[in-house]
Amino acid sequence: MRVLVVDHPLVAHKLTVLRDKDTPSPIFRQLTEELVTLLAYEATRTVRVEPVPIETPVTSAVGTGLVKPTPLVVPILRAGLGMLEGMTRLVPTAEVGFLGMARNEETLEAITYAERLPDDLTGRQVFVLDPMLATGGTLREAIKFMFKRGAAEVICICLLAAPEGLSVLQEELQDANVTVVLASIDERLDENAYIVPGLGDAGDRLYGIV
Repeated sequence: MRVLVVDHPLVAHKLTVLRDKDTPSPIFRQLTEELVTLLAYEATRTVRVEPVPIETPVTSAVGTGLVKPTPLVVPILRAGLGMLEGMTRLVPTAEVGFLGMARNEETLEAITYAERLPDDLTGRQVFVLDPMLATGGTLREAIKFMFKRGAAEVICICLLAAPEGLSVLQEELQDANVTVVLASIDERLDENAYIVPGLGDAGDRLYGIV
């Protein structure tokens, strides 16, 4: 397992505005999309490509195309939906699946309540979108889900991570072909398993409290 923290001034700036409790939902959603596009630029460095012959207005040439099947992007519902547009803006030909997972607030364990994914992911590169890597339980189960269906590589894009959550993934997935791309590793989890300093509940800040 590999961890990449994207060190870029625009990433730091957008994350700072996201952290501000007074940032309204419309701005929060817009900045989330922009930040994910910046993270996705780094996360897709290993995307599979092949030479493609083309005709320019001047001559024949060989360009670069994505290998088929193209990458599969999987936002974890519901907060991951706020990251989807930022990812598909960069990779518009990617296929999109959905995975609904929630954290039991008493046990802190992840529960899968919905999925819309191909039954066979053999050899596929899968990009999992989840804003917050807190305890690590949800992302761990999502990654295992992809590998059970045959995925060759899982790249996770998160806005924030807590050291505790990263340790959980490192312990259970250290030999797996997994990359976690982040804007920041924060200080710790609090007694309610929220990331500190964090940015609050990403789903509520994206879509409101329901």
